[in-house]
Amino acid sequence: MTPSRNIILILLLASAFMMPVSCKKTGTSPDTPPAIVIEPPAPFGFYVVGYMPDYRDPAAIPDVKFRMCNVINYAFATINSSGTPIVLTPANLVTVAAKAKANGAKILISLNGTTTNWRNMAATATGRNNFIHETMNIVRQYGLHGVDVDWEFPTTSDGTDITYTALMKELSDSCHRDRKYYITAALTAGKYAGSIRDAIKSELFGYLDFMNIMAYDDFNTTVPYKHHSDQALATTCLNYWLTTRGMPSSKCVLGLPAYGRASGISQSGSILTYNSILTRGGSSQKDSAVVTVTGVNGNNPYTIYYNGQPTIKLKTQQAKTRANGVMLWEKGQDEHTTHSLLKAVCDTIGRAY
Repeated sequence: MTPSRNIILILLLASAFMMPVSCKKTGTSPDTPPAIVIEPPAPFGFYVVGYMPDYRDPAAIPDVKFRMCNVINYAFATINSSGTPIVLTPANLVTVAAKAKANGAKILISLNGTTTNWRNMAATATGRNNFIHETMNIVRQYGLHGVDVDWEFPTTSDGTDITYTALMKELSDSCHRDRKYYITAALTAGKYAGSIRDAIKSELFGYLDFMNIMAYDDFNTTVPYKHHSDQALATTCLNYWLTTRGMPSSKCVLGLPAYGRASGISQSGSILTYNSILTRGGSSQKDSAVVTVTGVNGNNPYTIYYNGQPTIKLKTQQAKTRANGVMLWEKGQDEHTTHSLLKAVCDTIGRAY
């Protein structure tokens, strides 16, 4: 081999050793983090939402009532004076989450608290950030599918309409990161104009995956013969949120009560669960019954107003036509056999259970 060829060979070997050890695509870098995606997870059809309060014994609710729903809202994690959400009965949440998943339902943590604690927490960016951090810790710790916010109620009268909107935007961004978790909220019925109804800004419709309209509790302690949740109220609520306010129908869920209220008398002690009304002689095919409760109304019979199966079916059909779901407050108040309100919902929409 000639000296010139030796020099060329040495140069070639040197350049080979100087080449990068790894090979990568043009325009990428191992130090570049993956792009953050803020988008909601996929919707999953007509929503049948059942609230499950922490004070209910999960063992008392048969599995079929979980199969009848595709969303279970565990109520509640309650905000304390420090602005931190606290799960009141952790063992029950573990059990309810397991039953929901075993029966094909999503499980969300519902958040509530006093007006003062909500207001104070949401008033600052730091308070909101800490609250969201602790909320997401709960979601991850218990393996949940998302969050339901039950702030009753932000208003325009004290500025909480602004901080509520900011909170929901920030919480939505956290839930929707990488399309992982759902976020929903319980909203006022919308029948009455005023500071509470006006606190719900239209931006909220974009932040939430769906909204549970509380179309009940329209009662009066001085006027008799007034139903707190009749068909007319359901229509009024849907007309306002869907038509007047432009809520997307795909995100609108109509609330249904599984309890009854009296009218024209005090509400103290007179409110009864649907199941309790039936045990006192009420009919699943009617919307009112005359009942007697010891210590209530001077021990005199009074009329209680509720939703029987025919009205639940009518409301569900209306929701199927105009909206995208129904919500029941709450599962433990329902009857668990053939007179069940959730059964009436599922029979109306053709949901197998």
